[in-house]
Amino acid sequence: MDFLHRNGILVIQHLQKDYRAYRDFLNFMSSVGDPRNIFSVYFPLWFQLNQTVGTKMIWVAVIGDWFNLIFKWILFGHRPYWWVQETQIYTNHSSPWLEQFPTTCETGPGSPSGHAMGSSCVWYVMVTAALSYTGGRIDKSSVTLHRLTWSFLWSVFWLIQISVCISRVFIATHFPHQVVLGVIGGMLVAEAFEHTPGIQTASLRTYIKTNLFLFLFALGFYLVLKLLDIDLLWSVPKAKKWCANPDWIHIDTTPFAGLVRNLGVLFGLGFAINSEMFFLSCRGMDSYKLSFKLLCMMTSLTLLQLYNFVKIPTQAEYLFYVLSFCKSASIPLAVVAVIPYCIHVLMRPREKKIN
Repeated sequence: MDFLHRNGILVIQHLQKDYRAYRDFLNFMSSVGDPRNIFSVYFPLWFQLNQTVGTKMIWVAVIGDWFNLIFKWILFGHRPYWWVQETQIYTNHSSPWLEQFPTTCETGPGSPSGHAMGSSCVWYVMVTAALSYTGGRIDKSSVTLHRLTWSFLWSVFWLIQISVCISRVFIATHFPHQVVLGVIGGMLVAEAFEHTPGIQTASLRTYIKTNLFLFLFALGFYLVLKLLDIDLLWSVPKAKKWCANPDWIHIDTTPFAGLVRNLGVLFGLGFAINSEMFFLSCRGMDSYKLSFKLLCMMTSLTLLQLYNFVKIPTQAEYLFYVLSFCKSASIPLAVVAVIPYCIHVLMRPREKKIN
C-alpha cells in the first residue's frame, strides 16, 4: 500500500506542477462530481423527462453512496493531504509539499472516492437511458445512428469520469487508485440496478424498510467495531490536524452526514411518489404535455439552486443530522409532488377558460 501511496504522491505533484494553469477547470470538475449535484441538478432534469430514469437515479445514487461508506470504513484509506504529513517513509524531513484547496479537506476515509463513484454511477444511468431511445429499432439507418450515438455518449462518459478523477487527485484529496476504485464501484452498482425493475413500483413501506435497513446496518457496523476498539471516525481528527485552513473543514463531509443526507432523499422520494399530489399531477393528463414538463423542470432547478442558500446550523451535531435529513427529504418531495401539483393546479383554470 505504501507503494501506491508514494507513487500517488508523485502523480499529485506532477499534476499540481503541470496543470496549475487549469486549476480552475479542475476545481470545477471536482464540484461536477459532487454527489449533491445528483439531487439538485441531474434528478430534477431526468425525472421530468422520464420518471423511470429519475427514480432509478435516486436509488443508484443512494445505494452507491451507502456502499461507498461501508467500503470506506472497511478499507481505512488515507487521503494524500494528511498521509504525506504522517508517513515515515520520507527521511530527513523531506516530505513533499502538496497544495491544498477549499475542497481538499474532506474528513472521511479516502478509499474508494465518493465523488468518482457517484459521478460514474449516475452518468452510467444517464448514458444507458439515452441509448435505450435509439436501441429499439432494427432498420439499417437506425442501427448506424445507434452505433454513432453509442460511441459519442460513452466517449463523453469516460471524458467526464477521467476529468473528475484527475480533479480529485489534483486537489490532493484522493490517491489515483482510490478514484479508479470509485469509478468501477459506481458502474457496478448502476449495472446492478439495470436488472432491478422492482424499484419502479415500490410502496412507501418498501422505502421505509430500505431506509431502516441501511441506517441500522451502518449504525450496527459502526457500534460493533467501536466495541472492538476500532474507531471508524479516525479520519476526522487527521483532517482537522492537517488541513491548511480550519474554515475548509465542514461537518457535511463526515461519514454520517452523507448517510443521513441519502436516507433523507430516499425517504422523500418514497413519500412523494406514493402521494396523492403525485398521482393527480405526474400521473394525470398534464404529465404528457411538453409545457408541463418544462415548467416543472425549470421551477425545480430554480428552487433547488435557491435552496442551496439555506444553511443548516452546525453547532449542535445531532440537530444538524436531523435538519439535514429533513432538508434532503424535501428535495424529492418538491420535485416529484409539490411543484408538479402546483403547476397542475395553475394550468387547469386556463384550459377551462379556453374551452
